[in-house]
Amino acid sequence: MKLTKSDVTLNEKDSILDMLESEKHLMTIYNTALFEGSTKAMRKNFSTNLLGVAENQYLLFTQMNTRGYYEPKPANKTVIDEACDTFKKQKNSLKANG
Repeated sequence: MKLTKSDVTLNEKDSILDMLESEKHLMTIYNTALFEGSTKAMRKNFSTNLLGVAENQYLLFTQMNTRGYYEPKPANKTVIDEACDTFKKQKNSLKANG
């Protein structure tokens, strides 16, 4: 059975989540476009658009978080410590080679 648009109704949470996922996807596209841009004007345009999409993504995240639809999980201390160690090693490596 094929569903039509009139057969599907999104609730508020699903609608905001759909918009949030769209903004995240747009961020990926603009990020790639920024790297591949061949002129200064084009890169500036992509950069401006990327910042706008990032702001939209944050506003949607805030709305979801405020409504209790998107609750970030607390970070595991071990994972944080491992990430810090990794970045410290990289920083020291860059200082040594710089």
